[in-house]
Amino acid sequence: MASGSLGRRLVACLLNISEARRKDLVETVAKAALYEPEGARRAATTVLNIFNDHDYNRSVITIVAGVDSIREAVLSACEKACSLIDMRDHTGIHPCMGAIDLIPIYPLGEDVGLDDCAREARAVAQGLTERVPGTSAFLFGWADAPLHRGLAQRRKEMGWFTKTPDLQASRADVGPPPQKQFGLTGIGSSPYVMNCNVTIDTRDVAVGRSIAAAIRESTPGGIPGVQVLALPHEGAVEIACNVESVKGSPPGHMTAGEAWPSFSIGGQLYCHPPASLITARVAELAGRQGVGTKGTALVGFTPEECRAVAELALSQGIAELWKEQQKIRM
Repeated sequence: MASGSLGRRLVACLLNISEARRKDLVETVAKAALYEPEGARRAATTVLNIFNDHDYNRSVITIVAGVDSIREAVLSACEKACSLIDMRDHTGIHPCMGAIDLIPIYPLGEDVGLDDCAREARAVAQGLTERVPGTSAFLFGWADAPLHRGLAQRRKEMGWFTKTPDLQASRADVGPPPQKQFGLTGIGSSPYVMNCNVTIDTRDVAVGRSIAAAIRESTPGGIPGVQVLALPHEGAVEIACNVESVKGSPPGHMTAGEAWPSFSIGGQLYCHPPASLITARVAELAGRQGVGTKGTALVGFTPEECRAVAELALSQGIAELWKEQQKIRM
């Protein structure tokens, strides 16, 4: 992702909150990132997209700002979310542990490093627990110094993947022991992570789990960078993928078809598998079991799109880009 001509040191936060069924509430959280309490607009900050999922009862808000501005935008959104969402009342299919479930911060150009994002992530964790007493956080990625444990590993350690996580057994890195009202928030930084969900035309979650196991990065022959769950969704099964950027060039045996998008951070080359590769692999594996696919959805943007759309929004002074549906991918 090359730096834009505007000279902005841009970063993205894909804020995951545990609410989607009250869309006005979700928009209120998004607007808190953009406007001061008295109504003044925050400079050089935009919300590109809001992705709501009713079954999951989860929304992803894509906030982009300069690295020196992202902290206040994210903290303001988090404060608002904590005042409106109570995990004691939450229901939804998607795993989650917190009212604010995830705060990842990603660099959007070579002019911002992972250490810069890690610094801001740690500051957000500290700021959240100070501003909203009772909140707590675990750190992942570059913010988890010196171990740099990935999000999937940290979630496993915290019990995030279990049906009913035991908050009392989870040890926060920042803040007090997790409380039921706010739960536990994951906060960290890494190269950009794309979310790609492929729906298969069956209600049999076991079929979905077999496909998820086959494409997962940790499986021999799996797709590099792919962390995946199979979840019941709208009368079908969704293969929900976190697509992490991986170091270096694409593996030679997976370069047929669409090229793997690539970018550099601090001189280090990263790439990620294209959504078309994930879709094709899921379709192949589902077809072997007599199951078709219903479609693929990107939650927000690819890394390249995120940078380009952010530059567009900021150059035109558009804060609430999510309202301009023709310009964003839902």
